[in-house]
Amino acid sequence: MTLPPIDAPNGAYRERPIEPAKTALLSIDMQNAEFSQEMLDRSRVTGTPESKKNAFFERMAETVIPNQVRLQRAAREAGIEVIFTVIESLTQNGRDRSLDHKISQLHIPRGSWDAQVIDGVKPEADEIVIPKTASGIFNATNIEYVLRNLGIEYLIIYGVVTDQCVETTIRDAADKGFLVTQIEDCCAAFTPEDHRLSVESMKGHYCRTRSTDEIIKEFR
Repeated sequence: MTLPPIDAPNGAYRERPIEPAKTALLSIDMQNAEFSQEMLDRSRVTGTPESKKNAFFERMAETVIPNQVRLQRAAREAGIEVIFTVIESLTQNGRDRSLDHKISQLHIPRGSWDAQVIDGVKPEADEIVIPKTASGIFNATNIEYVLRNLGIEYLIIYGVVTDQCVETTIRDAADKGFLVTQIEDCCAAFTPEDHRLSVESMKGHYCRTRSTDEIIKEFR
């Protein structure tokens, strides 16, 4: 198959298929602090704080997590690296957090339950988990160094929240020279509109966009 040159019109180079040996999945903030069955149950009760995020929790349970299970299984079968990042301070009191997280009063202590990846989509065996204390993992960690050591050129990015940490990571990864694919139905935002607008703003500019079914077919 002839691949398009870098200067091909309409960003065609960005649409090139992945090379599994040079590809990593990057799961963004799929952790207990973001979702649990208890949160979902409370969101279904009118008037609770969680009820304002009911659409988010329902999408997580019905769409995002089931698709991520399939995505990660297919990637492992194809020999593709699966990497995770979570929001987690390096300390118990969070003194190492970014200024933005301090202002936002966002603190997840080192080693806490909230910092752990959700059971259904958690790491297996020797898979890498990188904690961060900022929206973008490239700004706050040594992930670029790790990815270069692994020989990674293609990143498949998914997780939460679509228009926040996921979007920041996609932009930064593209700027760092990685070819990025966003898996739309493995992401969620607090409102369907926020999710849609973010995906549309990324597609064709910073990444290509695929569904779980489409990328699994590409793996095979």
